[in-house]
Amino acid sequence: MSVSTAAADQTICAPLPVLGADVTVPLVTGGDVTYAALDYAASSPALQRVWDDVAAYAPYYGSVHRGAGYLSQLSTDLFESSRVTVAEFLGCRAADQVVFTRSTTDSLNLLAAALPADCQVFVFETEHHASLLPWRDAKVTYLDAPRTPDQAVATLEQALAGRDPHGPALVCVTGASNVTGELWPVKELAAAAHAHGARIVLDAAQLAPHHPVDIAELDVDWVAFSGHKLYAPFGSGVLAGRADWLVDAEPYLAGGGASRKVARRTDGGVDVEWHTTAARHEAGSPNVIGVYSIASACKALTEAGFDRLVAREQQLVTRVREGLADVPEVKVLSLFGDDAPRVGVLSFVVEGWNSSHFAAALSAEYGIGVRDGLFCAHPLVRTLLGSEPQDPGECGAPEAAPGERSLNAIRVSFGAGTPDEHIERFLGAVRELVSKGARWTYRTEEGRCVPDRGAAQV
Repeated sequence: MSVSTAAADQTICAPLPVLGADVTVPLVTGGDVTYAALDYAASSPALQRVWDDVAAYAPYYGSVHRGAGYLSQLSTDLFESSRVTVAEFLGCRAADQVVFTRSTTDSLNLLAAALPADCQVFVFETEHHASLLPWRDAKVTYLDAPRTPDQAVATLEQALAGRDPHGPALVCVTGASNVTGELWPVKELAAAAHAHGARIVLDAAQLAPHHPVDIAELDVDWVAFSGHKLYAPFGSGVLAGRADWLVDAEPYLAGGGASRKVARRTDGGVDVEWHTTAARHEAGSPNVIGVYSIASACKALTEAGFDRLVAREQQLVTRVREGLADVPEVKVLSLFGDDAPRVGVLSFVVEGWNSSHFAAALSAEYGIGVRDGLFCAHPLVRTLLGSEPQDPGECGAPEAAPGERSLNAIRVSFGAGTPDEHIERFLGAVRELVSKGARWTYRTEEGRCVPDRGAAQV
């Protein structure tokens, strides 16, 4: 793999302080318990460091690139210095641009809007919808799910070999799956893309919070990720990489900030001169709070030492995998095999259980937050389950009988802020639910699976 796990003898660090560590939630069985947030893959909690940095800046909040006053100038400096911090965090090359967006989805849609005419796009069916769906105006080749990293590279090479070698092409690939957590051979896929005259964009939404991401070392053309998965919740994302396609494209959004000069023509029309910097695709008033929070998170992870963070997370991954392996009714989902390197994201099904009921019981009876469903990666989950799943989030379907396939999956995910106790509570709850069953019955209410308080306790 091009992104390897840390050595086992790395110094293990304590969890990073996060907001919500002392939040308590009520249990349907009575009383309350400290909430165990194990849904980092959807949105990680905010680092305390990020919250403190934002709170310290908040009184000085001002407009960016639009004012001569002290607060405006300070905010502009903060915004642009955050761009430098993110570039350093990603190992950007000298000519790369860092464009601030709203999310990974927004970043990849921006890149899709900047594709040259007649661009061919190659994307594996295993991608999150954020990287599977934006390419509507391009000729898209969807590649079958590979079963090994080597097969992924071979599949891509075969597809690229059959394309028109003279036209532009783009490969889009994840760094770590949001369903299985498995690491993809990014560097090898980048080499294959470039050997066939194509470019490559890395969806690092699930990779960046768990591993160093170095654009130059991986030799990818662009990287996209979201702040809300990087312990920075304020609605910002990043698209970083080569500038040429972005500069040649029409602005993603037309408006103030993207334009350098606007003038009326004598015929009544309007002439516009657009920026050639990252501002070209950052129209409107920038989200300086969101951008600063990403920069703060980048600094916090870097200063904590990624080697130590990775080493501790791999300890947790090993504990979860071993704990789930001790429950025969549990099947962990995997493309590349049970021993494939992965980040702190694992999905599983439980024999005889509707996954939505199981996840609801973890929450209502144990105060544990996980996710159930299809995880905005429907083709991948269908491949892993080998069946046509139910609608995402639906929990009103009949219980799966013993031996039958589950209709969707359960995902547990964790990271730098997860304490060991939450992992142990989760594993204990899984064992107890499987052996004794849920203590309450569950039903669908407004699309969510909830305890049926009108029914007798089991």
